[in-house]
Amino acid sequence: MITFLLNQEIRQETNVSPNMTVLNYLRTHVKKTGTKEGCGSGDCGACTVVLGELVDGKLQYRSVNSCLTFISALHGKQLITVEDLQARDRSLHPVQQAIVDFHGSQCGYCTPGFIMSMFALTKNKPNASKGDVMESLAGNLCRCTGYRPIVDSALSLCSEDRIVDQFSELERDTIQKLESIQDEDASLRQGHLTAFSPKTINELAKLYKAHPQAKLVAGGTDLALEVTQFHREIETLISVNLVEEMKVCEETEHALEIGANLPISDAYQLLTRHYPDFGELLHRFASLQVRNQGTIGGNIANASPIGDTPPLLIALDASIQLRCGDKVRTMPIEEYFISYKVTAQQESEFIEKIIIPKPSKGVFRAYKLSKRLDDDISAVCGAFLVTIENQQITAARVAFGGMAAIPKRASLCEQALVGEAWNEATIETAMAALKNDFEPLSDFRASQEYRTLTAANMLKRYYIETNNTNNLIETRVTSYV
Repeated sequence: MITFLLNQEIRQETNVSPNMTVLNYLRTHVKKTGTKEGCGSGDCGACTVVLGELVDGKLQYRSVNSCLTFISALHGKQLITVEDLQARDRSLHPVQQAIVDFHGSQCGYCTPGFIMSMFALTKNKPNASKGDVMESLAGNLCRCTGYRPIVDSALSLCSEDRIVDQFSELERDTIQKLESIQDEDASLRQGHLTAFSPKTINELAKLYKAHPQAKLVAGGTDLALEVTQFHREIETLISVNLVEEMKVCEETEHALEIGANLPISDAYQLLTRHYPDFGELLHRFASLQVRNQGTIGGNIANASPIGDTPPLLIALDASIQLRCGDKVRTMPIEEYFISYKVTAQQESEFIEKIIIPKPSKGVFRAYKLSKRLDDDISAVCGAFLVTIENQQITAARVAFGGMAAIPKRASLCEQALVGEAWNEATIETAMAALKNDFEPLSDFRASQEYRTLTAANMLKRYYIETNNTNNLIETRVTSYV
């Protein structure tokens, strides 16, 4: 049984398919059809809803894609849809009224998703900047209205004063209701389908040992596609969503420790403080809805050759802590990837946390090449950490995604750098060597020739940036946004 709040109503569900998404639950079980399905893959934002959850005793709101969220993820949370925004006197919510006032809707299909993204923004950042507005709406697509009136609608709501609505008036009551259901059982079964939601890491380890063929799910932003796009059944799901021990975000004396269950949006601040380029890449990682659920642990375990974070983690010499039952081991992340979608992870073993060394020597840079600036998959992702002493290269770690069946280091390029003078001639030699490190595929994102050329050009960009101490040369398209 799972228990959650649908707006202010406590709901308990016992006989619902664990494979059901929140989108389908709303439309078929609750008959709330304001939430729309556009792409069914988390790209368009028409299905955006808001989840309220308790974090350190306070209510926190997150916009999420309901088409990628399994219903088991609702346990202990509040689900808010566009129908719930209407005030008790049946007047429009300020966010809805702003869309009307600024002519932010034409056909209206995308409008509920935009409204929910804007609602979450007003709750989290009432005095949001234009940059905050653009980030909050980057995961929502509109094909007819045009974005200016929608952005103007959102900007009109940004002020120092928090919007007072029925949700703020009922906040204390909402918190009490959510607290009352935190300890209830969270498993869900229907026929041969089961979803477990353990609450401690020990419970998780025990369950995974008992069900080694189960699929682990954190945010579900990739796994849900098995159901929504490929129409496959997942017989046994084990959600790590409630395992707070795997949501750590800590700074130790020598490292940054990121729990494998920590949403990407929650890791942003710590990583940005120590590695600004890591933060810039996370800012472009999918959409805010995806970052609010997806995890770095999931991005690693997915073992995609075009995953955004693995090349950066490899360049930073990060490690991952793996657990199986009571046994824990740590390995360098570059050893985790073996071949396409094959990893060193053993049966019933899962990633517990990611350990990233703090900055010491060397300059770190990362570059993502994609067709769109926001909400797009990498064609090539490159990460560089080069140490220079007395104008000589003493160490180099260069890693790429999108260039091979796995994210991996460019060993020939590194060899061409280490021990050489830090000058343009060395860079040109290393660029030529890099072309022999990989034999990338051609696909609809990029050709083999394009990937090879742009990967080498990333190294040239790194050289220009690290020598461009006066910022006279602009090298990043993001600087013009």
